[in-house]
Formats: sequence, structure tokens, C-alpha cells
Amino acid sequence: MKNIFLLAACLSATCFSYAQEADPEATKGGPSGPVRGLEMRIPVDTLDTEDKFTKIILFRDFTWEYWDLGRPVIDDDDFYEGWNTESIHAFKDIPLSDLLDEIDLCLADSLHGYCCPLIGKVRSRFAYRRTREHKGTDLPLTRGDSVRAAFDGVVRIVEFSRNSGGYGNMLVIRHANGLETYYGHLSKHLVNTGELVKAGEVIGLGGSTGRSTGPHLHFETRYMGKAFDPERLIDFETGTLRDSVFVLKKHYFSIYSHYGQDDSESVAASQRMLHTIRSGDTLGALAMKYGTTIKKICQLNGISSSTTLRIGRRLIVR
Repeated sequence: MKNIFLLAACLSATCFSYAQEADPEATKGGPSGPVRGLEMRIPVDTLDTEDKFTKIILFRDFTWEYWDLGRPVIDDDDFYEGWNTESIHAFKDIPLSDLLDEIDLCLADSLHGYCCPLIGKVRSRFAYRRTREHKGTDLPLTRGDSVRAAFDGVVRIVEFSRNSGGYGNMLVIRHANGLETYYGHLSKHLVNTGELVKAGEVIGLGGSTGRSTGPHLHFETRYMGKAFDPERLIDFETGTLRDSVFVLKKHYFSIYSHYGQDDSESVAASQRMLHTIRSGDTLGALAMKYGTTIKKICQLNGISSSTTLRIGRRLIVR
């Protein structure tokens, strides 16, 4: 019942057209009252069927019709390449060198839909964060908020906190263009592995499971297992898709390459050199080893010359 007012608005034009075709005189009206015929085709409720892409519409005149919501289009020849319902990261063994320098991804068209998974101000971006890579976008929410599928696709992974590492309760959806989207820290899943979903469908409820400091959605975009900045695709504050076709470039897969950089900045960022701190390392020794300066290392990492170098931390050294 909660969608009936929206349904009535969407179908009113259809019902009016139907009345015109069935009986031209029915649309003329008159001083006596409502237009004859229109009131007979007013929808009053919908019923689910075994197929979630088909609804039954109940009308005021005690008739009913099937309503086809449209089924996502999947290219079976390529879609299931590397399909794996056990491992979150299905393509972890594919080296970056095997990918093309540029890949054209059709994100939305007349056959493939789009919906922002959650509209809001980005809390944490795709970046190297403290001692680890943060390979997605964090969007604050209230526990129980609806999280929606960004594009049409099939659910590849439904995982729970105990098995997903820092993601908590999470989902992975494979899309027709080879893209995969990750949805982390959910409080509840609403879809199952292998299920076909449409863009905009509610697939889970927001939460704070896994490695989380408060309720939020952790959203990732990956191609062949390689993560890139989701903000290159979506303006989360407005919920809009930046373009219906996205040119994915190989250097975008660097954790230092992010939306807002021009191509030269992104390429330079992707070529940065990292050093993992070991016992006995000092900023002076690192500067000498990599042919740079202490000041430059501090600027690249947002630290000062007096910062304690913790073993295991990675620093950008060039």
C-alpha cells in the first residue's frame, strides 16, 4: 500500500489513454460530473508475484493486470567470467599489466539503469589513510537506512561479518559491463547470492558492522578486481551519475589517483614510490636512499620531521 499513491500517479496517464482508445466519448465529460470510464481504471493496490520484476495491479472496478517492471539485460557470454561466490575478491590474481590502458564502460542507457546507492556528503574518500589503503567511499547514514543497487546486475557475494574482514555484513554485485560494486557495514542483507537486481532496488539496510566507527555505507567500485575512486562515477551529494559512459584508465587504479585530478596529476600520483618502515629507519636515511629530502617526504605524507615512524607503516618517498 505504501507505493500506491506513486503508482496511481505513474499510471493515471496510461489509464486516461486506455479510456480514450476504448471509448472516445468517455473522455468528453459533461456537467453531470466525473468523466465516464476514467474512474473504472483507477489502481487501488499492487500485489507481489513469484517474479519480483512482475507485479499485479488491482483496479477499482475489480479487474487486474500484470505490470512488467522490466528485467535487467545481462550478456551471458562475458558476464560470468571469473564468477566466484566464495571469495569476495574474485580477480585478485590478475596483474595490472594484463589490463588495457583505457576501457570504455557504458554505465547507463535505455537497457541498463542507474541509481545512487545513498545520497549524502562523503565522509571518507578513496585514499591512503593512516597505515592502510581505503579503497572506497564512506557515506554516513542512520542505522536501518535503505541502501540501493547502483546499477542493474547479479549478486555475487552475500557475506557476514565473521567472514568478510573489515567489511562487516556486505554485498558484491556484478554488472553487465564487468564493473562490480561493493556495499559494506550493512546491518541486514535483503537479497541473495545469484539474485538479479535492478538499479534502485533496496538490497540492504545500513549499519556499522565490521571495522567501523559508526553507521555508514562503505561503497567500492572495482573492475577485474581492481578498485578505483567511486567519485569518478558518482556525485554523491546530488546523487547524479557524472556521465553515462566512463573511460576507465589504468592509472586510476592507484590509491593515490582520485577524482578532481587532471590526467597529468593522476599519472604522477600513480607512479609514486612507497617504502614500508622497518626497524632502524629514519627520515634522513630514507631521504638519502631515495634521492629526496626530509621536507618532501613529510609533505607527501602529511607528517612532521618529529613524527614517530611506526614499523609496518608505508610512506610515500617519491
